[in-house]
Amino acid sequence: MTNYYFSEEHELFRSSLKDFLKKEVLPNIDQWEDKRQIPKEIWKKMGDMGFLGLSYPEKYGGLGLDFFYDVVFTEEVSKMYSGGFAANVSVVQYMSGPYILKHGSAYLKEKYLPGITAGEIITSIAITEPGAGSDAANIQTKARLQGDHYLVNGSKTFITNAFYGDLLICVVKTNTEAGNAGVSLLLIDRNAEGVSANKLKKLGWHASDTAELAFDNVKVPKENLLGEEGKGFYYLMGGLQLERLVGAVMGYAACEEALNYALKYMSERKAFGRTINKFQVLRHRVAQLATEIEACKQFVLHCCRMNNDGHYAVKESSMAKLLASELSDKVMYQCLQFFGGYGYMEEYKVARMFRDSRIGTIGGGSSEIMREIIAKMVIEEVSYKASSKPSNGKNNGNLSLNEILPTLQSKAKTAKPLGSTLKFNFGDQQLYIDGQGALNQISMEDKEAACLVNVSLVDFNKMMNGELNPMNAVMSGKLDIKGDMNVAMKLQSLFN
Repeated sequence: MTNYYFSEEHELFRSSLKDFLKKEVLPNIDQWEDKRQIPKEIWKKMGDMGFLGLSYPEKYGGLGLDFFYDVVFTEEVSKMYSGGFAANVSVVQYMSGPYILKHGSAYLKEKYLPGITAGEIITSIAITEPGAGSDAANIQTKARLQGDHYLVNGSKTFITNAFYGDLLICVVKTNTEAGNAGVSLLLIDRNAEGVSANKLKKLGWHASDTAELAFDNVKVPKENLLGEEGKGFYYLMGGLQLERLVGAVMGYAACEEALNYALKYMSERKAFGRTINKFQVLRHRVAQLATEIEACKQFVLHCCRMNNDGHYAVKESSMAKLLASELSDKVMYQCLQFFGGYGYMEEYKVARMFRDSRIGTIGGGSSEIMREIIAKMVIEEVSYKASSKPSNGKNNGNLSLNEILPTLQSKAKTAKPLGSTLKFNFGDQQLYIDGQGALNQISMEDKEAACLVNVSLVDFNKMMNGELNPMNAVMSGKLDIKGDMNVAMKLQSLFN
């Protein structure tokens, strides 16, 4: 079945990569885990061998290959019995570097991408903060433009490659009043004045470099802005699918290796006069795990093919990440059990794999977030379209209230006056419509109104762009109306 996705050329590449990893990485993994650091020399060696930047353009030192070379690469680095090693290199190649490739200026691409593909520049993506993880719109790190540079202040945490690394793709707020539309991406030199890092102690991924960051009046050149100011949230949404897909590949690949490692032990370990792989209860457990791993793998590879063919597969990628990360926890737990007391000893790699797997259901979007994304698409028929920014000023379903206001004001002026007052309540923000005069007047004041409409900003966006009919929203409970229903009946005119 695997040959359906991998050609002879892919397998030749796999063979070369495996030889390299067996020689340069595997003998050193235990030492790197103990030292809590992977030497930068290994990235340079990988770059010299052409293993980095596989799908990056040749003019930036890449090879311009199809995505399945990246799948092979991710599978093999995930079988080195160190989630930290796999994470470090994956963050550079698939979770931070692509933002420069997709949204960086020609100047930034030429300055940084050749170093990334050569293994000379280690990058990280700095999103999470002490008070903001999955909720990227709640980012508090601020970047204020002053002449030819931004002044950055704030903090980040749980950032991979942030202690020994070289370059940060940092998520900042350039407009604190604009919600999602105030998020931007800046390239920040890790060693710039005002940047400090504290290395974190973790349950697993010991070889991985993870740190909390502080920015104290850090000067960042204006030209280090990735793409457009205020479009960072949309760039992140576009990049997360690749991150989750790579995480899914890492998940099933680690499962395969853990089961192989356990099978070798079971073929040697004896109990009651026979090797333990002869006991039916264990054999059937192995059979079940092998079946689930293969089923998960084939689905993830299907999602990889969708990505390779240019599909923006949000639902499938979210499902893949959810399945693979949850399965990894299950497989590592069962494999450790096969080892009995020895599985609890650090000298056996299954103990490390057990610890390392736990972050899979948290990082890159927790299982709870994945389930909510999938639920919205399956139950509410929400759809997501690939877009690095709102297209031609149209509402794409992710706009902030400040972005919506001008369009709604324009529509309200041409609509028949409501003859009364109405207020939309979004929780922490409101829209007030005074339709008592010749024209409907709209503001963001929090005033008493004859009719109060409680609605989420997401569903309000859908009504604005025609995806959700107001009457259908009422019937489905997405609009909670209190007060004068005669005013509510005129809502439709505001969204035509």
